[in-house]
Amino acid sequence: MKIGILLIALLMVSMVNAQEEKNDSIGFVFDTIAMVPTTPVKSQHKSGTCWSYATASYVETEVLRITDKEIDLSEIYFVYYAYKSKADNYVRLHGKANFSAGGQAHDVLDVIADHGMITEDNYNGIIPGFDNHVHGELDNVLYGFVNNVKKNPSGHLSKAWKNGFAQMMNSYIGDATELEEQAQNFVKETGFNSDDYIEITSYMYKDYYQPIRLEVPDNWNYANYYNIPLDEMMSLIQSALKQGYSVCWDGDVSSKGFSHKNALAILPESKKENLQGTEQSRWEDVSATDLKKNMYSFEKPVPEKVVSEQLRQDAFDDYTITDDHLMHLTGLLKDQNGTLYYVTKNSWKDDSNDNGGYLNMSDSYLRMATVAIMIHKDALPKSLKKKLKL
Repeated sequence: MKIGILLIALLMVSMVNAQEEKNDSIGFVFDTIAMVPTTPVKSQHKSGTCWSYATASYVETEVLRITDKEIDLSEIYFVYYAYKSKADNYVRLHGKANFSAGGQAHDVLDVIADHGMITEDNYNGIIPGFDNHVHGELDNVLYGFVNNVKKNPSGHLSKAWKNGFAQMMNSYIGDATELEEQAQNFVKETGFNSDDYIEITSYMYKDYYQPIRLEVPDNWNYANYYNIPLDEMMSLIQSALKQGYSVCWDGDVSSKGFSHKNALAILPESKKENLQGTEQSRWEDVSATDLKKNMYSFEKPVPEKVVSEQLRQDAFDDYTITDDHLMHLTGLLKDQNGTLYYVTKNSWKDDSNDNGGYLNMSDSYLRMATVAIMIHKDALPKSLKKKLKL
């Protein structure tokens, strides 16, 4: 009897081991939980404008959801007006502010509210001499200009500097002001309302369920975000996707667990050093060798870290997690082990990996690396709306 029980036990162990080996050999197997219809992937190429690409994709997807019509927005139209506002802010604060290529999701909505939005066919903003967006020279020229203006060598500012800044923008990417009336009419045609959207974050250092100033460099105009507990933010993202609402995502991609090439972002339990570069390394020249030596093996699911609110806060406080890159969450998956993954639309070309320019971010990675999200107010449950007084 004991021998029989022992044989059965050994057989069961053997079957479990065989199943584990089978699971290991098949790599990642995903089941779809939710998928939000969206527009084609586009490329920011060599520009630091992920914030505009991610949010433009988000707005396009919202218009598709609301009207069932597909549009292709000009990302550089938003860049044009955001840069002008950023320059004004930088000079008014005597250079004690951020002036760089980076930005946040609300920058796009601010432009839509004030200047409208236009299609790519009407304004592509490509710098003469290039076939794609290459902004290194433009960014250096604009920064050099505003930095010299704020030095104020004459003792007071001229009334010409704003016009000078605009002329440089016009020379490089074209005069967008000529299209403003058309752009504002286009917003009305689509029915898009920038007031319907809010930004949410989750950090312990400030009160929950209150609007807070998110202290990251690219929040150059000091916009407020609603601060909620981590579990509530994750639940919101999942429920929104299941209801057909996509999510604009702001977070960190400098971890070794992030691999656009392998279409995965994971947070393995084993400790690895962070990448030296950030999202900016995608549009500056970084050798393939440098990227390769920083990669994990992404062949199969692995145990991942349990991310607490304190772990998130510590990573934010010590700069391990920064507002490095914006992307667009358009779906929810589950792997063969039951782990959730978020289908993530990137702006690094549709042929930049074998997944059409998309990647799948694990639940642990998203919990750790998310800095903020933008979402439609209707995607919020009534209980959360009440807490936020919306």
